[in-house]
Amino acid sequence: MLPNAWDIASARLLVESGFPAIGTTSLGVSAAHGLVDGTRTTEDATVQLARELAAAHLDRYVSVDIEDGFSDDPAAVAALVSRLGVDGVNLEDSTHGELVDPHLAGRKIAAVRAASSTVFINARTDVYWLGGADLDATLERLRVYADAGAHGVFVPGTADPHVIEAVVTQLALPLNVLAAPTLSRARLGELGVARISTGSLLYRSALSAMLDTAIAVRDGVPYPQPMSYQHVQSLAENTPPRT
Repeated sequence: MLPNAWDIASARLLVESGFPAIGTTSLGVSAAHGLVDGTRTTEDATVQLARELAAAHLDRYVSVDIEDGFSDDPAAVAALVSRLGVDGVNLEDSTHGELVDPHLAGRKIAAVRAASSTVFINARTDVYWLGGADLDATLERLRVYADAGAHGVFVPGTADPHVIEAVVTQLALPLNVLAAPTLSRARLGELGVARISTGSLLYRSALSAMLDTAIAVRDGVPYPQPMSYQHVQSLAENTPPRT
């Protein structure tokens, strides 16, 4: 189970709850900065967050969502990962809503693997995420990424047990999927899934709760009791100032 944070406070809350690893969400990072996800606009914000998480001494594995690496140049992507100082990255094969050449994505993976051999590379294909339903194309892409040196593969956008089972059966790498209301953790385990990510779910849930509370105050109706001011303040304790 890999929950996805978007800042220090959300990461510290997840650490408090005992999660052994924390990921980041590119949608959360981009939306918080008024940017559009998946458009190569959040490189600076992503690097800054990675540095802040490292400086926060969370004592947890940290994996950062770097979209498609923010570049078509494998060497540039490898250099980016080298300076993040994290334990893993999520590297996807689409940008601006379009799939990229799988062999280009593979070259990025190979470059990252060569430059940062201890960083876990979660290779994501967006065939289903972008509305497709081509299992053969998905498997073909994932085989390229496996051959390039990916440590794990990620197939968001589908909760079809047959698709999940096919990927698990035909690839030797651990499979990551997004949490889905139609498939329990136990069921995903039965299907052979190795990792469940929340993706942008937590960020979107936080926005929903914020809006519901604002509307409740406006309309004069009860609202859920939030965590205390003191608790939120404690999340910032011992966090070095931003530079």
